[in-house]
Amino acid sequence: MPFRSGFVCILGRPNAGKSTLLNALVGEKLAIISPKPQTTRNRIMGILNLPKSDAKSGAQIILIDTPGVHKPDSSLGRTMMAEVREALEGCDLVLLIMDATRKLDYHDQFALDMLKHSSTKVFLLLNKIDLLRGKDRLLPLIDEYKKLRAFAEIIPTSALKRKGLDVLLNEVIAALPPGPPYFPEDQITDQPARFMAAEIIRERVLMETSQELPYATTVIVDAFEESAKLTHISATIYCEREGQKGILIGKGGKMLKRIGTSARLQIEHMLATRVFLELFVKVRPHWRESRQFMEELDWRKQLQHLTGPDIESRVTRLK
Repeated sequence: MPFRSGFVCILGRPNAGKSTLLNALVGEKLAIISPKPQTTRNRIMGILNLPKSDAKSGAQIILIDTPGVHKPDSSLGRTMMAEVREALEGCDLVLLIMDATRKLDYHDQFALDMLKHSSTKVFLLLNKIDLLRGKDRLLPLIDEYKKLRAFAEIIPTSALKRKGLDVLLNEVIAALPPGPPYFPEDQITDQPARFMAAEIIRERVLMETSQELPYATTVIVDAFEESAKLTHISATIYCEREGQKGILIGKGGKMLKRIGTSARLQIEHMLATRVFLELFVKVRPHWRESRQFMEELDWRKQLQHLTGPDIESRVTRLK
């Protein structure tokens, strides 16, 4: 069997388990996770390298996690959906992930509609089967989805519990075309470390705050300076109103300190070095509606301005 490689797009509604699946398959935390919808805002690539002993002649699977499919109501939402469409273009396989515990509704139909005119092979993943009350519900659910589209495969999974992932990997490898690897075998993502640091900080904001505040916040890393023993990171949390800024800072700065401490510990684990993290909070009214600010948030555009040592942090590799 020849070496196989290809791009696999993970598609689905918000909170279906796309990011959990990506992290579980790659074995590293590449995408942040929270119970709040629309946590993922960018395409996130995870590279899974399978040696010859695991897949005969070996394989490289390039997984692309995408934002949850939804009807956009802001510039941010439109940018997120553009990320989804770009991920679908040129991919070799689509993993359409559905929450097996929820009834099919217009959110799911919206995801299905995106694939109407696509000739790309689609696997349906019925995720969160560990939460199903009674396993007898699974077969009727499979029959229901079979009526919607001719899926190449329908695979029950639990990304959180890692159920069904071995079956999924075997089917994915068989579906990919023969070809050489696209990336070095020690590379696990195309994301720069500074973007991953910004995402970790945003995850802590999501987890520590409530109500509408998480959706009105974003994070940009302003400085990322690495050395052998210490990485200095300066980042700004943007919100839309002064009241939100007060919540993020908290009484006596307690909330900002809590966000910073928990984020710093995760970033240190990722970089395998000590981190000095500075956080600032700024108000930028209606930033979700600003196309210019959306471009500032795009890490691919941020890379164009990096020179010298900063380029070394462009790609995260296994330690």
